[in-house]
Amino acid sequence: MHKRIIRKNKPLILVTNDDGITAPGLRALIDVMNEIGDVIVVAPDSPQSAMGHAITVNSTLYCSPITISEQDIQLEYSCSGTPADCVKLAVNEILNRPPDICISGINHGSNSSINVIYSGTMSAAVEAGIEGIPAIGFSLCDYSWEADFEAVKPYVKTITQNALKNGIPKGVVLNVNFPKLKKDQIKGIKICRQAKARWVESFDKRTNPMGRDYYWLAGKFVNQDKGEDTDEWALEHGYVSVVPVQFDLTAHHTIQDLNTWDLND
Repeated sequence: MHKRIIRKNKPLILVTNDDGITAPGLRALIDVMNEIGDVIVVAPDSPQSAMGHAITVNSTLYCSPITISEQDIQLEYSCSGTPADCVKLAVNEILNRPPDICISGINHGSNSSINVIYSGTMSAAVEAGIEGIPAIGFSLCDYSWEADFEAVKPYVKTITQNALKNGIPKGVVLNVNFPKLKKDQIKGIKICRQAKARWVESFDKRTNPMGRDYYWLAGKFVNQDKGEDTDEWALEHGYVSVVPVQFDLTAHHTIQDLNTWDLND
């Protein structure tokens, strides 16, 4: 694949997602990014939700130019792999220089709290961050394919422009979630911490027509955090939540305690 030469005197914006290249959330995001800079889209050819940071290592990987609409001004590529694969291919095979920012989303569904661990949307942003590229993942708390993204577009633009102007610290990406509200109902933007919450899971056991048992993941989301500085609190109270996420998973505060263990005797 020949690397695409970018010549415009505008910010170069890499756009991706996990819901697939035809997802309405991605199309809404592209509309906003076209107002800001020179847009290149590399997105999965099919839904890749909840893929976490998976990459393709045991099968072939395809990435081809695609035209969704003749009116589109951005360049688009459809990738057979995961969101993380999309970023890797964009950086190493498609672009002739690193993008100024990578924007992932807008996801159909929340990626607040512990959901960030499973999120394909955020894995793309994290992959960009690993490459030293400023990155933001955007998600709307509405799983519907017919979700209305118009209310959140001004916030997407504001946050992206601020990130381009002010920069994002190295080793950090932004996890942005929008409440499912109309534009005049959103109260503003809050910088938050990730709430301490988790999924309490169960499996629905079923039997297929051939008599073989199978399982369907179910469960409920439980927020154990009563703090008013969390993403869950912000979303519940009508605010856009912005959480700075780091991908150094070292628990630095435990190193001193672990050094007291008798490990070398």
